[in-house]
Amino acid sequence: MRRVCDRLIEVFMVDRPDPDEWRKLLAFSQEWRRIRPYFYERCKALAESEDDPRKMGNLYKLSRKLKEVDDEMIRHDELLEEIEVNETEIDVIVAKRRKDFTSDFFKHLRVLCDANHSNLDRREKLAQLAARCLASVEEYDKGAENSVALDAARRKFDDILNSSSLQDACKKIDTLVKNKQFDPTLMLVISKAWAAAKESPLMKEEVKDIMFHLYNVAKGNMQRLVPKEVRILKHLLTIEDPRERLGALAQAFSPGDELEGKDIDLLYTTPNRLYRQVLFILDAYYSNKEKTLIQEAQKLMDPLVISRLEILRDVIKTEFL
Repeated sequence: MRRVCDRLIEVFMVDRPDPDEWRKLLAFSQEWRRIRPYFYERCKALAESEDDPRKMGNLYKLSRKLKEVDDEMIRHDELLEEIEVNETEIDVIVAKRRKDFTSDFFKHLRVLCDANHSNLDRREKLAQLAARCLASVEEYDKGAENSVALDAARRKFDDILNSSSLQDACKKIDTLVKNKQFDPTLMLVISKAWAAAKESPLMKEEVKDIMFHLYNVAKGNMQRLVPKEVRILKHLLTIEDPRERLGALAQAFSPGDELEGKDIDLLYTTPNRLYRQVLFILDAYYSNKEKTLIQEAQKLMDPLVISRLEILRDVIKTEFL
């Protein structure tokens, strides 16, 4: 282990002295977790036995700087683990831990994507999570910046909480949706309330259950506000087989009774409407590539997803228009 640590010290100090390079090396390494405690001990031992003050200082500096990078990566990994365990509540995690969704966190995801270059499933999963996190962060920030909308949303939520029963509270949410008065800012307020309730040791379990139920009802209604063309596209992009995707595309253009369920939607649209939606998404991706709130997250838009969108664009144009 000494030889391994000595070689790593040489790499970090001479071959790859840039901290950004350290992040890549640590992310790509399969052994770093095992090596970690020995490495810092070896740095300390070499520094204490060094007669040259400059070399001693460099060893202490390396140990300190690398540990800062290492600890930061551990924090990012812990956040990523929380996101993966609670994928359906990313907005809740953002509401609770917005300050942790930094550009450095998205850079970390980028490094992990590169480290998983041979594992396409894992790479795609990370890219999708990054895109979902970015969308949630942007919604959170937009809602937080608009004080008028935030005050209005809080009043609506207070009215929901003052309902005579849980059933009545759910009806109020349904009415807000029906009247187009349910917006992302209200979803933000509800998400923050559930995040606070979930973490509070003082809140009764019955109250937590009510808050969780209201959150799920609100989230379900929020999803229904997403244009059906976007929902159809999301489904199409999950289909890997091109022939199966073509069949699903043809089905989406075959009018029939629409069904909006908890787990399955049967939605229909026209080739023109879906084609315009694909063009809009691709145009937004390419034109805003360097203008997003967190540029590193935008870089993580999975090339596979973009490729499938481009294929859908061409198929719709060739086969259905």
